[in-house]
Order: sequence, then C-alpha cells, then structure tokens
Amino acid sequence: MPPHVFRQTLDFDGTVEMPVTPRETNHMSFGKAKQPALLALEDGLTFKGHAFGAEGESSGEVVFNTGMTGYQEVLTDPSYKGQIVTMTYTEMGNYGLNSADVESWQPWVEGFIVRENSPVASSWRSEESLTEYLRHNGSCARRGGCLAGSTRD
Repeated sequence: MPPHVFRQTLDFDGTVEMPVTPRETNHMSFGKAKQPALLALEDGLTFKGHAFGAEGESSGEVVFNTGMTGYQEVLTDPSYKGQIVTMTYTEMGNYGLNSADVESWQPWVEGFIVRENSPVASSWRSEESLTEYLRHNGSCARRGGCLAGSTRD
C-alpha cells in the first residue's frame, strides 16, 4: 500500500482532512480558500461565489452547458469565445486536464462557473488540475452559489 499524506482543505462546509496518495498531490488545487467572486448580470442580478483559476475580471454572455464530463473540451472549444460558461453538473475537475484532449491550443471561454471544483485530479492521464490549467492560461473561474434564478424570465 502506498504511503499517504494528509492535508487540510477548506470546502463549502468548513475544514476537512483528506488522505491522498503522493501521486495525487501533484494535481491538487492549492491556493486561496474561499476568495470571493461575484457574477453580476446586465439586469443587476448578482450571484456570490468563490474564485479559483486566474485572478481578474471578465465579461461575456453567460451560457449553460449540461454535460457531466468534457469540461476540458468546453474550455478549449472556439465556439465558446466571448462567453462565460456555467457547467450545470455538480462537480468539475475530478479527472484533471491533459494535452491529448484539447479542442484547440488555448481556452476560449471568458469565464468558467462550476458548483464545485474538485481538489483532486484523479485520472492517470491528468497532467494538471482544473485550477492549475485556468491559472496558467489566465482564465477566471467561479465556484459555488446558485444560478437557478438566472434561467427564469
């Protein structure tokens, strides 16, 4: 059995301890815990959440993607240029990203919104975590909060 290391991470409910293997520590999303992020719509409606990925601001059309997987393909699909993509499935980032599955050479989204961002990228094919990828490519992202009201008239 491989040795385990323990680390603490803040999640939405407080502090938890997670056992992880040394291989997984290379793909974990370390960084500022619960840095505030705000999604402000044109009509004045706002949604609070937490930032991950690159620091900064972005603007664009907010769209939804209902896929359970394929977040790497969504990020690098040129058809999403100028858009802030909201993934409706519960958790993204759990299998990380790799250079073999990109649709193009860079992410095209203006922003990326998820309900939860996995702190561990667990696929053997993973080269970096979702957070690391977004940081390296200067893409802003937000996690948490509810966007259900944004689909109503």
